Amino acid sequence: MPIIYLSPSTQDWNPYVNGGTEEEWMNLLADAMVPMLDASGIRYNRNTPDMTAASSITASNAGNYDLHLALHSNAAAGAQAGKARGSIVFYYPGSANGQRAANLIADGLKTIYSDPNLVRTEATTTLGEVARVNAPSVLIELAFHDNVEDANWIKANIDNAARVIVLALTEYFDIPFFQTENRRQGVVDVEWGNLNVRARPSTSAAIVAQAPDGAPITIINSANGWHLVNYNGTIGYVSSEFVTVV
Repeated sequence: MPIIYLSPSTQDWNPYVNGGTEEEWMNLLADAMVPMLDASGIRYNRNTPDMTAASSITASNAGNYDLHLALHSNAAAGAQAGKARGSIVFYYPGSANGQRAANLIADGLKTIYSDPNLVRTEATTTLGEVARVNAPSVLIELAFHDNVEDANWIKANIDNAARVIVLALTEYFDIPFFQTENRRQGVVDVEWGNLNVRARPSTSAAIVAQAPDGAPITIINSANGWHLVNYNGTIGYVSSEFVTVV
């Protein structure tokens, strides 16, 4: 199953025009994403508010992540301060996976932002959490927190933004999206051999574990003849045909 490094802003010094800070609101966005990441089987490690962008990059590069996702909000400088609006999703030029993830996230944000024409993707070599991480990377500038309209939009759409971002991640990783968990207990029921636990709901997907007949298994969610399961700490998919729900 995929694993991401989730990096909400640690900028506690960056104020919103309508109250609060970038760190506060981007961590609330990450908080809203977590239940859907769990429900959809996307594993994650997350930075902490006492970290910096530099230490988040170091932590990301110390692991083996399928995507680095940084959550930020924006502010304009000079004559545009307080006037600029819109969402920008950054990726590293030449990274096909980063660009694909950015496009999917931007497409999702267009469905909830007040003016879809102001949502765009942009390549960058200057943002550290895009340019200096080993994994394919995306940095979201959700909207401009120094603009009253945008700042109000962010606060009113934390749950909506979390949903479209996680939905985009499931599209990127080619796995089903689940908004909430539907946990049940099951038992492996095969006539011979072991039940393959796979990385995606497909018989051609990589096998990440094997469960013998009679093994207890936790079902997280189900769709289209497959169970998303936790088997001894391994998250993956098994054919529902070979699991008895208890």
